[in-house]
Amino acid sequence: MPDHKHGKLAPLPEFVRRLLRYLSISAMLVGVALGIGTAGYHWLGDLEWIDALLNASMILGGMGPVDRMSSTSGKLFATGYALFSGLFFMVLMGITMAPILHRLLHKFHLDDTRSE
Repeated sequence: MPDHKHGKLAPLPEFVRRLLRYLSISAMLVGVALGIGTAGYHWLGDLEWIDALLNASMILGGMGPVDRMSSTSGKLFATGYALFSGLFFMVLMGITMAPILHRLLHKFHLDDTRSE
């Protein structure tokens, strides 16, 4: 449960639990995205499973592709997955940073209300 606007700042253990919950959501989303990328590179890019995993990991991590795609379907998948990965990174940063930014903004608000 998020902190209320006029309530006290959540205790540190509760904040850490909240942060770990958001980090675990991010990790699960990375696993799903990596699974989609691996399957796509395997079936559409005609790569072996380990090579498909490597390519998906490199694209998702922002490093770039390892293997060239020879089929049109593989190239189209690689294009879509690369665009998805760029946007996905920003979504993950939002999910991961949400509890930290929320706590900072809540603390600043509490400081403002105490000085009035």
